[in-house]
Amino acid sequence: MKWGIVFSSTGFPDPDAAIAMAQTAEEVGFESLWAPEHVVMSKSPDATPYRGMPDGKMDRLARRGGIPDPLTWLAYVAAVTTRIKLGTNVLIVPEHQPTVLAKTAATLDHLSKGRLMLGIGVGELPEEYQAVGMQFTNRGKRMDEYIDAMRTLWRDDIATFDGQFVKFEQVECRPWPVNRAIPLHVGGSSDAAIRRAARSADGYFPFVLPGEDIKVVLPHLIERVRSETAAAGRDPDQLEFTSGGARTVEEARWYAGVGVHRIGIAVRASTTADMRDELRRFGDEVIAKTIDL
Repeated sequence: MKWGIVFSSTGFPDPDAAIAMAQTAEEVGFESLWAPEHVVMSKSPDATPYRGMPDGKMDRLARRGGIPDPLTWLAYVAAVTTRIKLGTNVLIVPEHQPTVLAKTAATLDHLSKGRLMLGIGVGELPEEYQAVGMQFTNRGKRMDEYIDAMRTLWRDDIATFDGQFVKFEQVECRPWPVNRAIPLHVGGSSDAAIRRAARSADGYFPFVLPGEDIKVVLPHLIERVRSETAAAGRDPDQLEFTSGGARTVEEARWYAGVGVHRIGIAVRASTTADMRDELRRFGDEVIAKTIDL
């Protein structure tokens, strides 16, 4: 079992705390750090509810100092670590210009020596799309095309792409990612997200809503993705499944049994000293005992 830290950037948005958390996580055996993305938060009284929290608000996510840009925050901690992988969960791809995003991600992957993983999604907050000047209603179509365009830029020495939303001809976009590709992990639970994961993703983040029974919903989502991946002519065993919800060895065994490869936890401590104690204890009591799951 692999273990990651989710909300790592929002839990530790300040520079010294970010360094301490990233270095301690690497020291005690965490495989990855994951940073979310929300460019802005609507403070309007009639804002679209944020389904990731029971109260529909994003305030708890940003309570320690906002929501840092994930790629900038990951680049910062990449410079003070050597092994731990760097992930987004999730980067809202249709809010970005894809050629610029491809360059930014490839640069981070290059500088971190191939440690970047992109958890990606389409998002669901129209206020955020309005703020960045991107169309909300066609975000799914643009997401599919942006994925193909970015992979073309990473893969081809001289790249050409002719899509509905993205066009370029005989261009070079360097530096390239270390492996000429960056793993893409699709997040979500909609039919479109499942189809997208099955068609082209390297991994899948199931989205289980607050209040849902994860032991019912999670196995169902994993089985749907595996089934549709096979139907698309791809090997479902090549997909990585990442989930949250476990903090003990026994819980990790259940997750491994339903096909999860990586579990993300949030750090509960707020001070640097308490954080180090929490992570070291988790490394000894859980990570060391679940390596073979």
